[in-house]
Amino acid sequence: MKYLTAILSVGVCLFACGCAERIRLFNGYNLDGWKHYTEDPGTVASQVWSVKDGILRCEGRPNSYLRTTRPFSNYKLTLEWRWPSKPTNSGILLHGSGPDRIWPDCYEAQLRSGDAGDIVIIGYERSLTVDGKTFRPEESRYLRIPRQKQPSSEKKPPQWNRYEILCRGDTIALYVNGVLQNRGTNASVSEGFIALQAEGSPIEFRNIVLEKLR
Repeated sequence: MKYLTAILSVGVCLFACGCAERIRLFNGYNLDGWKHYTEDPGTVASQVWSVKDGILRCEGRPNSYLRTTRPFSNYKLTLEWRWPSKPTNSGILLHGSGPDRIWPDCYEAQLRSGDAGDIVIIGYERSLTVDGKTFRPEESRYLRIPRQKQPSSEKKPPQWNRYEILCRGDTIALYVNGVLQNRGTNASVSEGFIALQAEGSPIEFRNIVLEKLR
């Protein structure tokens, strides 16, 4: 009886503490929970994305993305990426919305080699405030906000890098290998799908985990 009481007490404590829900967005085996989009009608997901030994590999071409089938808000997203050979360009698309197209309205956590930690605003209706200045695309749908905090903290290929992306309310903060590289507030959109971008050479992902925040 005492043992049962102790177990119940622990359970109540965990519930009361509001422990965050953890979701493995990539299960390590297949693309369940993801949707592929490309404007090339002759391309299928398996030509761009493949899974082996718990690693999600992107061939980088043609331009396309793999996005979650459900929207998310208020979360911490962690993932690892590496360039197995020549590093080029990719990105993590946040708060995606609207019709699927290249590229959808979103905030991009940049993965272009040497620029991880930059933020790209995509969409005329999007805006973000960084270091007291509000950024909004005007002349084109794309507006890049360079890293505001530190020099590049990326590791040399083919080492694994870690992205920690904190989306709490209207705030977006990007940490690359533990270094805060960018932080924006007053995001005009704070919910949407998450996507992995194919826009260059092969890139690999693993350990894609979302922790819902309260």
